[in-house]
Amino acid sequence: MIALFVIAALAAQSLRPESAWTWTLYSDAEPVVLAHEVPDTANLRTTLECDPGASVARLTLYGGPPLAGMARVTAGEAYAVAEAATVRAGATRLALRTDHPVFAAFTVDGRLAIVVGEQRRPIEIPAAHLAKLRRFAELCSG
Repeated sequence: MIALFVIAALAAQSLRPESAWTWTLYSDAEPVVLAHEVPDTANLRTTLECDPGASVARLTLYGGPPLAGMARVTAGEAYAVAEAATVRAGATRLALRTDHPVFAAFTVDGRLAIVVGEQRRPIEIPAAHLAKLRRFAELCSG
């Protein structure tokens, strides 16, 4: 009986409600990080990292099928091509210049889509968190 209770408690901890997910900006250290996460856990969906002033954001997508190859990245009417690579534990990473029109369009409405072959991975930052994305872009730009 106790074992069943422990298993149920662990399962409940691993299932986080959608409302627990948030976008958090970590700007006090290097690299600067904007993370879609459940705070105080290891649960991540997306991170954007940069070295201050470098004008390059490293985007990492967690969960879902890993993407590898040339990616078409779109935001609004702008698009870019970037190389997507599989990194640690099946995550996908690609780099985008923060001074590119696609990143500028991303900061306007918080929507970015990454397509590799037939696979599409959207990123959406709600309006309530767009100021964090814009601050991230400001800190990253040189």
